[in-house]
Amino acid sequence: MRWLTLYARSRQVPASLAAVLISALTVWALAPGGSEGAADPRLPVLVLATGAMAASIGLSGQDAELDRTAAIRWVPRRAAHVLLAGAIVGVVLLTVQTLGADMATAAFIVRDSAGLMGLAALGAAVAGGQYAWTLPFTWLAFSFFAPPATSAPMQVATWMVLPPGTAVGTWTALALGAAGTAAYAVVGPRR
Repeated sequence: MRWLTLYARSRQVPASLAAVLISALTVWALAPGGSEGAADPRLPVLVLATGAMAASIGLSGQDAELDRTAAIRWVPRRAAHVLLAGAIVGVVLLTVQTLGADMATAAFIVRDSAGLMGLAALGAAVAGGQYAWTLPFTWLAFSFFAPPATSAPMQVATWMVLPPGTAVGTWTALALGAAGTAAYAVVGPRR
């Protein structure tokens, strides 16, 4: 076997990918028809957050000692893992969108998938791979139930449901994506 196949299997990539696809197809099937879904950003955010949480399963390996003693450089592989997982989560939603009504723009999907995967990576670095899903879930729950964003701190807190052209939402997602990817790439999952 090649190292990439072994890496994907040890990181449970097939199971994560299946969960991302199933969640996206389920939300698409339950989405209202027509253009009604485009006005409410919560549905695409739910798909992206579910995908990021499913992808976060693979942010830690089966054996921490094996990862720590491996003779390969982990920093580029970990960074690539987070970036690729974020891209797959976004592409799955874009692909599912082609089957029916548009739920969100490409800019919205790119912004939110980058921020949510950054949150998942930060969760893996802080709490470990088995709890990496908690940061995206907590922020998603707060964003869904928070009052409308009228101040800058509230816009930062609800970045994932803001329109795609909002500078505060974009910068927050970029900062979370960069910080999470860097922390996970350098530190790795908490043991």
